[in-house]
Amino acid sequence: MNIGENLNAVKARIAEAAATCGRNAEEIKLIAVTKTYPIELMNEAIRLGVTDIGENKPQEVRDKFEYVLPVRWHLIGHLQSNKVKYVIDRCSMIHSVDSIKLMDEIERLAALHNRDIDILIQVNISGEESKSGIDPQDLEGLLLHAAELKHTHVKGLMTIAPKAEFGDVSIHFENMQKLYNEIKGRNYTNVSMEELSMGMSGDFETAIKYGATMVRVGSAIFGARNYNN
Repeated sequence: MNIGENLNAVKARIAEAAATCGRNAEEIKLIAVTKTYPIELMNEAIRLGVTDIGENKPQEVRDKFEYVLPVRWHLIGHLQSNKVKYVIDRCSMIHSVDSIKLMDEIERLAALHNRDIDILIQVNISGEESKSGIDPQDLEGLLLHAAELKHTHVKGLMTIAPKAEFGDVSIHFENMQKLYNEIKGRNYTNVSMEELSMGMSGDFETAIKYGATMVRVGSAIFGARNYNN
């Protein structure tokens, strides 16, 4: 496995997908997803130019952080309120916020650490029971609640589409784009639609077609995961 070649191939795919739909590839941030991958591979990728990494588990952020070269950390997996303490002073963005309770705990700890933190609201756009995220109909409650927060800032939306083998994912990305643009046209306090985080190794080109500004790519860069690590 050659991480450099894989990374270049992913960047080329991003550029081609952007060009196909008339977008600038510079608008799209690649987040290298490092769930289960060892620190050595993470540092190699950072040396090769990766600027943003995403972790699914707060405990992995906690355990890896001090051994990894300087990089922006993103928490992209499900986050329980009692695990916010592992990421609050380590991550620059939390992608998976799906409740007012979680927003309030992030705010409490951000104030305690005297820092500001950016968050994305995770939307369960497909309605799958197995997926985390808030129902689109309940989204406004979280956006209105953001006005009460001083240290926690809503910067956009995130979603995880169903796996491609279960059918065409385009409709889910299209619905997210519509939702994102709809909110962008409103004037919520402490909410700015700057980021739309969607698309992974198997579907990020489709996500780019529908406006993704962040794509979360792991196995296409690092190879198959070993869940026994």
